[in-house]
Amino acid sequence: MASINAIQQQLNIPTTPNVLPGKADEASGSFGKFLLEGIQEVNQMQQDADRAVESLFTGGDVNPAEVLTAVQKADMSFKLMMQVRNKMMQAYAEVKDIRV
Repeated sequence: MASINAIQQQLNIPTTPNVLPGKADEASGSFGKFLLEGIQEVNQMQQDADRAVESLFTGGDVNPAEVLTAVQKADMSFKLMMQVRNKMMQAYAEVKDIRV
């Protein structure tokens, strides 16, 4: 069985990550930061849609088409977030089942 380093050399894959000195903290937290920002954005869309619906029902000056668009946008972003979550959980389960 070939070692990982031998395979990396054959495929010309660098053995060390391509991170600049001083940027390691930023690179290591970028995925988690990206996920948190995405969740916050979905939450903001949900809150905006709720406010638009409430304004529509209370007789506020809003366009019903804009309210519908905001609700659909929030729904689509939530569904996308749930699909990303499901894929991450599948990947976690696969990694967890790997025997070392």
